[in-house]
Amino acid sequence: MKILLVHPDYPDSFWSFRHALRFISKKAAVPPLGLITVSAMLPSEWQKKLIDLNVSPLKTKDIQWADYVFISAMYIQKESVNKIIDECIKQGVKIVAGGPLFTQDYENYPQIDHLVLNEAEITLPLFLKDLDEGHPKKIYKTTEFPDITTTPVPDFQLLSQKNYAFMNIQVSRGCPFACEFCEITSLLGHKVRIKTTEQILNELQKLYELQWRGNIFIVDDNFTGNKKVIKYELLPAMKAWMQEHNYPFVFNTQASINLADDDELLKLMAETGFNSVFIGIETPEENSLHECNKVQNKNRNLLESIKKIQNAGVQVSGGFIVGFDSDSSSVFQRQIDFIQQSGIVSAMVGLLNAPKNTRLYDRLEAENRLTIDASGNNTDLSMNFIPRMNYQELIDGYKKIIRDIYTTKPYYKRIRRLLLNYKPRGSNPVKIDFFALIAFLKTILIIGIINRGRRDYWKFMIWTFFRRPSLFADAITFSIYGYHFRTVYGLKSNKYRPNL
Repeated sequence: MKILLVHPDYPDSFWSFRHALRFISKKAAVPPLGLITVSAMLPSEWQKKLIDLNVSPLKTKDIQWADYVFISAMYIQKESVNKIIDECIKQGVKIVAGGPLFTQDYENYPQIDHLVLNEAEITLPLFLKDLDEGHPKKIYKTTEFPDITTTPVPDFQLLSQKNYAFMNIQVSRGCPFACEFCEITSLLGHKVRIKTTEQILNELQKLYELQWRGNIFIVDDNFTGNKKVIKYELLPAMKAWMQEHNYPFVFNTQASINLADDDELLKLMAETGFNSVFIGIETPEENSLHECNKVQNKNRNLLESIKKIQNAGVQVSGGFIVGFDSDSSSVFQRQIDFIQQSGIVSAMVGLLNAPKNTRLYDRLEAENRLTIDASGNNTDLSMNFIPRMNYQELIDGYKKIIRDIYTTKPYYKRIRRLLLNYKPRGSNPVKIDFFALIAFLKTILIIGIINRGRRDYWKFMIWTFFRRPSLFADAITFSIYGYHFRTVYGLKSNKYRPNL
């Protein structure tokens, strides 16, 4: 068999980092971990080729080469998915599809030959067995959650590493919480299933042998969901491995705000090489936290929790939402004030949407408030339901948040707050290479000379040089992030012009 694994293109969005990647001569932020994991589950004697449309175009000859085209995608990639499907049908090549988009929306893809849904550890072997016997079915799905201690090391060797800013690995699946708007538990369950420590060290070793050095994103939706195993088994082993290999990697991941409650865990993460964590903050409004069942965020001083994580040497990026039924007109300024006071540089603010198979979707469907399918894009002003708040008031308030946190003056002010709070404790030395130097020169030219807001840029850089010189590399990175965010949101001229 000849298998072409195709990863669809991401549109320009908050998390694409498309405009930031150009500074460091990279084409994509992270590789398609799901596809290269599936690749490792296929028979070793099969020929496999990966095309990531975020890195290189899909050519007709690539499709014609294949016996099957495997596609894995998320909602935000739907437009690219449709183009891939059309081209495969045109070339007469059969399609095998899986991943979150197809698992939740497979009824809308009758043209796909085989839908291998849910988690591949269960459904892919069933498809492969039927294929070998000559009678593969159209749909393979399950309500069970697999033991991921059987999951193989992904086929990292299929990747063109030079095109990516990060490599990625997965430690666990599932989340113990039950936020109303989140589809993670419907896809992956409440029980946190975790790989063995040996598996994770094998994946790190594989990346090390492939000469990867630098950032690794641990894609878990809640890295600390099984805190006991993470704290007492995995992290001590990872820390020892990192020490033995002279700290070749820097880690970032996702976790819940209760990470702040464990000083020992925070210290261990920083010493292992973690320098950043994404946390779903959602809102400072207690009523809205109650409404969406964000129990882990309730009844705590969120600002103090964030500051504690930063003080421990771990930066915080965060997700924020407006559009809850409980939100009043005061929520917009509260969100602005909170984000500015938090020092969260990468603050992803989105309008509430209801993904399929969530409690929120079911509730809104029962209330006859659903309108369209969710786009999966946090920057396109779309909502898939009728909000309680006046729609135009909600949109105007959302635009105000974006303008007031990402135009240059408040943005650089927020970075200053982070740099004052952030106290790195890890052992990862700052590595200055050719690409880092080029990126710095590009920031001077593009952000410091050509673009509006250059005066704020220079004031910030001078402040950093004298007040926090050890974090100058971080300051450069954050200035590049700001350029990306302002470009995505259409704020280069201090006006909000989203690319709808």
